[in-house]
Amino acid sequence: MNRNVRWLTISGGIRATGLSLALPFLILYLRNVLGISYVEVGILVAITGIVPLLIGPFAGLLTDRVGRRRVFFLALGLEAASFFGLAESMQMRSLVIVLGLWSAVQVVGNIGGPAISAYIADFAHGSERTMGYTWVRIGWNVGFTFGVLVGGVLIGLTGFVSVAVIAGGILLVGLAVGIASLDPSPYDLDRRRAAADPPGGVDRPRAATTLRSFRILARDRPFLGLCFAVAIAELTIGQWSTTFPLYVNSVLGIPYAILGAGFALNGLVVVFGQAPMTRAALGRRHTSVLVLGIAAYAIGFLLFGIDGQYALALVPMLFAVVFVLTLGENLTSIPMTTLPSNLAPPSEIGAYNGVFSAIIGVGYLLAPVMGGAAIAASPNPIVVWSLLVAPAIPACALLFLYVVPRLGREANTA
Repeated sequence: MNRNVRWLTISGGIRATGLSLALPFLILYLRNVLGISYVEVGILVAITGIVPLLIGPFAGLLTDRVGRRRVFFLALGLEAASFFGLAESMQMRSLVIVLGLWSAVQVVGNIGGPAISAYIADFAHGSERTMGYTWVRIGWNVGFTFGVLVGGVLIGLTGFVSVAVIAGGILLVGLAVGIASLDPSPYDLDRRRAAADPPGGVDRPRAATTLRSFRILARDRPFLGLCFAVAIAELTIGQWSTTFPLYVNSVLGIPYAILGAGFALNGLVVVFGQAPMTRAALGRRHTSVLVLGIAAYAIGFLLFGIDGQYALALVPMLFAVVFVLTLGENLTSIPMTTLPSNLAPPSEIGAYNGVFSAIIGVGYLLAPVMGGAAIAASPNPIVVWSLLVAPAIPACALLFLYVVPRLGREANTA
């Protein structure tokens, strides 16, 4: 593995530690500290995602024009600043400022995401690219495991405010490690050379370049079909990071520390299971792996609903369901991190990743609204979780009937 991908793995792991100390629990801050209803929580969480969603396509274009490394560092610095502000706003118990800064964290995360994907793609190709994304994901989940485990305990002991301050400090450490270790990618170096000596002595106008990118994307119907199928699937997948923790803590009454331990199990299954699963997927169709992952999410949520209905061994079943859901996460992450780069022209990798994130973000944005409404609509856990897994069916149908026949074999092979 390229040394820069290794260092990105380390820097990303530190970043994940900082983010996961507080972010997975913020939805519980709204419910348990501010006393907001389930439906309102879902709507407010969705509102915080509107601006990040709109930023997504332009973040990819920014990555292609400013450079992968610079954009990633910018995102890390802004994330740290947002967490320091978040701590102050939670101290004040200001709902508006908390939501604004939560949205800001998502904005800079959406800015940094395409930069990370494009940075890896610049250094790796084919199956090596698939494994590169896998190792960065593993590094992320090492940090995530530690962060949620410690965060769940610290929030119970010291509260949300101090944890947000610690998170901001850790993000600054991740930024320092990245600055010290990461080289410009080959694409970044080519950009610098082109800027120093543009063809004909005049650089191409930025507006024309941006318009060209959007034209390429608009004409790529297999890619757009993939985006829409995953967006529909996100209505189910997105319940994992929104409705699931809300249901576990607020409806079932399971404490922060145990919820944090459940999230930590999620991280451990990724750390020890992602690489073998990715190696097993190599040579197979990305779309087949994606459908299998969506099915695992549906099975996990339905199991959770059945167990919640009969209230049998809630804590052991929580860990069993987290294990199944993480298998789905491991599987879906392989095509979702790799396919957009595989389908993109080399000069548009950032743009493709940005647009992919933006379109699937619509599903992720609506997931908490759907989840909050489902919890409020029925006291029956089986009904609630059956409603929330229903979108998986049309998502898989769209993949099989429209997307798969139109994807090239090489691009669709892990």
